[in-house]
Amino acid sequence: MSSVTKERKSAIVAEFGGNEKNTGSIEGQIALLTEEINEISKHLKVNRKDFGTQRGLMRKVGQRKRLLIYLSKHNLMGYRALLEKLGLRK
Repeated sequence: MSSVTKERKSAIVAEFGGNEKNTGSIEGQIALLTEEINEISKHLKVNRKDFGTQRGLMRKVGQRKRLLIYLSKHNLMGYRALLEKLGLRK
């Protein structure tokens, strides 16, 4: 279960996907995954031995990586802008 609220999800999708109904956009999906990864990382700092959550985190990181690779191949300028906006790859 995701700890990101419904309102937060729609705000993220609206910011990165164009409008709140465009949940299928690659940028929106990557932004949502990034938000969920950040929330799970906070949880794992407190609960170090929660291996089920650790596995879920690795799945989300892998999914985001695949989407970022797709975006870099199809829209390089959008990929770079998204990385800058999300603060990935410092």
